[in-house]
Amino acid sequence: MIYFVEDDDNIRELVVYTLDSVGMKAKGFPSPEKFWEAMGEATPSMVLLDIMLPGEDGLSILKKLRSEKTTKKLPIIILTAKADEYDKVKGFDLGADDYVPKPFGMMELVARIKAVLRRSDTAAEIPDKYEIGPLTVSPEKHKVKVNGEKITLTFKEFEMLCYLLENRDMVLSRDQILNHVWGYSFDGESRTVDVHIRTLRHKLGEAGDLITTVRGVGYKIGE
Repeated sequence: MIYFVEDDDNIRELVVYTLDSVGMKAKGFPSPEKFWEAMGEATPSMVLLDIMLPGEDGLSILKKLRSEKTTKKLPIIILTAKADEYDKVKGFDLGADDYVPKPFGMMELVARIKAVLRRSDTAAEIPDKYEIGPLTVSPEKHKVKVNGEKITLTFKEFEMLCYLLENRDMVLSRDQILNHVWGYSFDGESRTVDVHIRTLRHKLGEAGDLITTVRGVGYKIGE
């Protein structure tokens, strides 16, 4: 079940109708009060939030959801007419999984929802620790060690390493890595991946040899 908090009746009804029509059950709420009442009865699989709401804004709701243990990892997408970069950055800082500015196409919204749910499912399956050769990686603690010694990586290098480990012994193309680590909207060249892989290998020392180049395709990690 997907909960959608939106005070505009037309938008709320259209989104709920669209989601229902593609097999995603949804409920709409015109106010934060109604939404919190429903949350007290059942936790949904995702929440769609407008920012400008009567009584309590969407960012405040987002902050509360992220502060509660039961909803800390609940997928949340912000949908709003406020395209101000400050609101977008603040939304992500508070833990939003995606940000969709109005007006938006219904099929685009459905695609974004599916993408966030896929990432959420994948995250739920990530183990507490990866161990391969001299390399040990703890995704939750954001720690990397080689032969017991701590290695410091940038956020992107760490994300890239975890993505390779999630798909151990599988070849990932440069485009796949770009889309996963930098996002589908990233317009950089595939050379960005090569540069980060080179730096990552260097920082990992002897464990860097675990990352191999598959000529003309991409990269993989494995013993």
